[in-house]
Amino acid sequence: MEPRPESPTVALVQMKCEPEPARNLECAISRIGEAAARGARVVCLPELFLSHYPCQTEDTRFFDLAEPIPGPTTEALGRVAAEKKVVVVASIFEKRAEGVYHNTAVVFDADGKIAGRYRKMHIPDDPRYYEKFYFTPGDLDFVSHPTVCGRLGVLVCWDQWFPEAARLTAMAGARMLFYPTAIGWHREEIPEVRREQADAWETIQRGHAIANGVFVAVVNRVGVEGGLEFWGRSFVVDPFGKIIAKAGAGEELLMAECDLGKIEETRRNWPFLRDRRIDAYKDLLLRYRS
Repeated sequence: MEPRPESPTVALVQMKCEPEPARNLECAISRIGEAAARGARVVCLPELFLSHYPCQTEDTRFFDLAEPIPGPTTEALGRVAAEKKVVVVASIFEKRAEGVYHNTAVVFDADGKIAGRYRKMHIPDDPRYYEKFYFTPGDLDFVSHPTVCGRLGVLVCWDQWFPEAARLTAMAGARMLFYPTAIGWHREEIPEVRREQADAWETIQRGHAIANGVFVAVVNRVGVEGGLEFWGRSFVVDPFGKIIAKAGAGEELLMAECDLGKIEETRRNWPFLRDRRIDAYKDLLLRYRS
């Protein structure tokens, strides 16, 4: 039977990313070690942590940041996962083939082996988030990955606004949903708009936890990069939507103990999965009902 500790401690590495990949990898490995020393069983890094967020402009030079999976970064992270005996979730700019790139999250089990990967499905195209120029939409479906801490699901940044993605990943057996993220404000945005954006971002993901009866862990980067100010505020919520840990706006190693027994308790009292009308949802396959 798959070993599943009932209260794993999750660590979210809220970090400032530098332009040089080697420095960011060194920082990430150090934080993974620190998290393990503090009792973490699962450690999650922010989206595309190896560099400055590259998608603020459309520039073919940034394709040089991409690497294959398996590759140098996955080898390094696999080694530290095995050494520290922790599950690691890492977002990597994947080079699948010449001219084919993905925004990919890799899950390493505590033995250092790759337990699974997820390629970002929803690709944004907004000012300073020109990801459609860089990334092919994912093709690995919404799945959960078996680890020593149970089955966990990973979705990436823009995926966090889509309830279908969270639902399907939870339906695949994920007990915890991780969202590596790179989200920030445009430097010129006024304080009121900033508050509203951050509140909406937090609210939608708390809703995923409630609607699916799962833990949700969201890790963001921090710092100013070009025209974006990444706001941090990483957090972990329980299946009732309660925030059990939340970071500020600076670099931080956020720790949260997740009592997985709350999943059963919550779903018994709020049986949303039981009461779904799967016979009535066929139009969800349409773009729009007109």
